[in-house]
Amino acid sequence: MLNDKVILITGGTGSFGQYFTEYLLNNYKPKKIIIFSRDEYKQFLMKSRFKEYTDILRFFIGDVRDAGRLMRAFDGVDYVVHAAAMKQVPACEYNPIEAIKTNINGATNVIDAALDRNVKKVVALSTDKAVNPINLYGGTKLVSDKLFISANAYTGGIKSSFSVVRYGNVAGSRGSVIPFFKELLRNGTSSLPITDYQMTRFWIDLNQGVELVMTALHHSLGGETYISKIPSFKITDLARAMAPSCEMQEVGIREGEKMHEIMITADDSAHTFEYDGFFVIYPNMDWWKYEEKYYIPNGKKVLPGFEYNSGTNTEWLTVAQLTELVARME
Repeated sequence: MLNDKVILITGGTGSFGQYFTEYLLNNYKPKKIIIFSRDEYKQFLMKSRFKEYTDILRFFIGDVRDAGRLMRAFDGVDYVVHAAAMKQVPACEYNPIEAIKTNINGATNVIDAALDRNVKKVVALSTDKAVNPINLYGGTKLVSDKLFISANAYTGGIKSSFSVVRYGNVAGSRGSVIPFFKELLRNGTSSLPITDYQMTRFWIDLNQGVELVMTALHHSLGGETYISKIPSFKITDLARAMAPSCEMQEVGIREGEKMHEIMITADDSAHTFEYDGFFVIYPNMDWWKYEEKYYIPNGKKVLPGFEYNSGTNTEWLTVAQLTELVARME
């Protein structure tokens, strides 16, 4: 599917972008991979890392806020994975207008450029925080998701399609709890801070995130939201896995933080199907055709009122499993 194609990744120097680039180079023969991001130093480091692929990789300095630059970058592109965003909850709370410019206005610019340049497919990365949002970051990503889904109503005779993939913090990525705990342990702490002893999270690694994006690229017709079926874990169990002898101190939930991650709400259950390894929320729009051919085959509609919540998940990681997973990330 991606052989001899041009793929562009916004925010391509981030954890996901680098891993996805490596995945593409190892599994396909793309004509070109364009890394679109605004940090020249990160691009320099990434270019050095993949120096043997200078004939395939292209690095575009640019910001998704800049519609003209996106229009230039999208020329001749077949597939776009939109990973650029302001993601830090406190930063978005303190700089709300900046978050809106990047996460909402930037999404609009990506959509416009994709439509005008006849991009085949756009897959936008979302977050659990867009579900029943309680912070500005989640609110901006909810609007972004709605924009990408509704963009399919504007395709007309154009063959572009837009879909969304949703997951929580990737294990080990910047801003997740694992590197935070590791830094404290390296500095000799004897106590790990736990926001709440009852807190749970979903576990997803970069490989699973890439697999979900590939599922969307292969199957999407436009308007779907894809969610991985993944295990949950307790934050206290993660702390025990990383430092069995450390004490734990409950410090309270931070601003904009949730007790549990929610990927699918009960209200979404009416349009959600379950598959091997993932769920799909299909669009509830008049332009979506509700014949069987518009659904991925072999899916099973979830029960009314179904909610995909890290606190009520049916699959859980043990302390031993978490210890092994963390060790594997080294």
